[in-house]
Amino acid sequence: MAISIRQPNEIAKLKLAGEIVGNTLQFLQNNIKPNMTLLEIDKMVEDFIRKSGGVPSFKGLYGFPSSVCASLNEVIIHGVPTDIKVKEGDILGLDIGVKLDGYYGDAAITMPIGKVSKEDEDLIACSKDALYHAISQIKADMRFKELSHILEQFIISRGFVPLRDYCGHGIGTKPHEEPNIPNYLDGKPNQGPKIKNGMVFCLEPMVCQKSSQPLHLDDEWSVVSEDRLRTSHYEHQVAIVDGKAVILTNPSN
Repeated sequence: MAISIRQPNEIAKLKLAGEIVGNTLQFLQNNIKPNMTLLEIDKMVEDFIRKSGGVPSFKGLYGFPSSVCASLNEVIIHGVPTDIKVKEGDILGLDIGVKLDGYYGDAAITMPIGKVSKEDEDLIACSKDALYHAISQIKADMRFKELSHILEQFIISRGFVPLRDYCGHGIGTKPHEEPNIPNYLDGKPNQGPKIKNGMVFCLEPMVCQKSSQPLHLDDEWSVVSEDRLRTSHYEHQVAIVDGKAVILTNPSN
C-alpha cells in the first residue's frame, strides 16, 4: 500500500479545493427549503462550484450522473438527484466533491429539512459527533485501524451501527486514493499502516439504526441499510500537519 505524503504547497492546494466544498455545503444549508426538488439542489451545487472556480468532480465519476450525492432519508450514500421534492421533516445527506488545479476536495453533511424528530436529530448528531471526535483523536504514528476502532466505538456508544463495506479514503490528485478507512475495525487496532505527517484523507462516518448491511436500490447507486430505516453521513477531509489533523473542508468565511 502506497499512501502519498503531500508537501506543504500541495496541502495548500487541497485546502483551496476543500474550502469550495465547505462553502458549497454552507450555502446549501442556508438555502435549501421544503418543496425544492433534488434536481434543483443539484443545479445549485454545480452553479455554486463553477462560480467559485472549481469543477464538480462527482459529475461523471465512475459514471455518476450528478454534481452532488443527494441521499434522502433512508438513503445513506450515493443518492442520485431526481425530481422528488424534499419536505418538512425529511433529512438529506449532501456529499460534494470539487476539483481545483488538479487537486480534490470532498466532504458531506446530513441536514434536517425544517423541523425533524428528536430521533432524527440524534441520528444526525451521531455521524457529526463521531467525525469530530475521531478527528480530535488523530495523532501521527497511530494506526489507521485505531482510527476505525475509535469511529466504531463512538457510533455504537450512541446506540447506532456503522455501515459495512463502505469507507473513508485517501485523497489528493485523485478523488480516491490509498488507504481505505472503514468506520469499523477489521482485525486488530495495532495492525496496518501508520498515520504520518503529510497524509491527506477523508473520514466519513455512515450511521445506520439497526442493520449495518448495505443494499443497493434499483438506480444501482443509492445505498440503504438492510433495515430500510433512516441514516446519516458526515465527512471531512483532513491533512496531518505537525502531528495533528487539520480540517481542509471548512468554509472559508
